[in-house]
Amino acid sequence: MGDSIDLSGDGGVLKTIVRQARPDAIAPSESLPLVDGILLETGEVFDSTHEDNTVFSFEISKGSVIKAWDIALKTMKVGEVAKITCKPEYAYGSAGSPPEIPPDSTLVFEVELVACRPRKGSSLSSVSDERARLEELKKQREVAAAVKEEEKKKREEAKAAAAARIQAKLDAKKGGSKGKGKGK
Repeated sequence: MGDSIDLSGDGGVLKTIVRQARPDAIAPSESLPLVDGILLETGEVFDSTHEDNTVFSFEISKGSVIKAWDIALKTMKVGEVAKITCKPEYAYGSAGSPPEIPPDSTLVFEVELVACRPRKGSSLSSVSDERARLEELKKQREVAAAVKEEEKKKREEAKAAAAARIQAKLDAKKGGSKGKGKGK
């Protein structure tokens, strides 16, 4: 983890794994071409599904998303989180996507692959397993968010307690100094 992988061969699409998938996780394939992902971070946020916990879905290799996503998500496994850096020719090119994305912009996305599914009408015995796994991932994300919120609350309480202790010491010093001054 941490090293960039050149997926396009010309430095146009780089992937850095942020969190590995489980070894037995599934990946997109001919039989599982539909992918669901969550856009976690994009630096200066112009698009995020993380904020509202929504999932974006698309079929790989159909040109329905920027080229970098087609290339990158094919290499991911369910549960993996990766930072995808894409040069303009693999994103929105010289046209950009006004007003959010200027022309010739290099974009950085942090994406979590949450599921791979068959096309509608296809049969796959593991579809129910994948749905259960997706639900489990959703629950894990909710638990992680709750833990993070609780940790934040504890940090805030610790800061407030530390500030109160410091203020009490300052007040004690002020009070002690005045008493000594009156005695002279």
